[in-house]
Amino acid sequence: MFLSGGVQMLEQKRRKYDREFKVEAVRLSREAGRREAGVARDLGICENVLHRWRGQLAQGGEAAFPRKGYQSGEPEELRRLRRQLAEVTEERDILKKALAVLSRRPK
Repeated sequence: MFLSGGVQMLEQKRRKYDREFKVEAVRLSREAGRREAGVARDLGICENVLHRWRGQLAQGGEAAFPRKGYQSGEPEELRRLRRQLAEVTEERDILKKALAVLSRRPK
């Protein structure tokens, strides 16, 4: 894509950081004498991202920054129960259909 003046705009891909990197970045930003902006600049991340990570770690503690697809506690249990309910419902429907077929009177 070109902007006016012939400047080409490159697509930026979203960078992903692992949990250890995030925790270490937050730890560095909390050290005495270190400013959040300086730590973010040194790590090559946006200051707002570091600020958001600090909030997530403060709020979530050890459960902060779950891996993709992994959720904490209750939502995972809810998903498991929904899957189980769908399976049991399907089994029940199959049994109902089988009963209907087997209970037909031959002509």
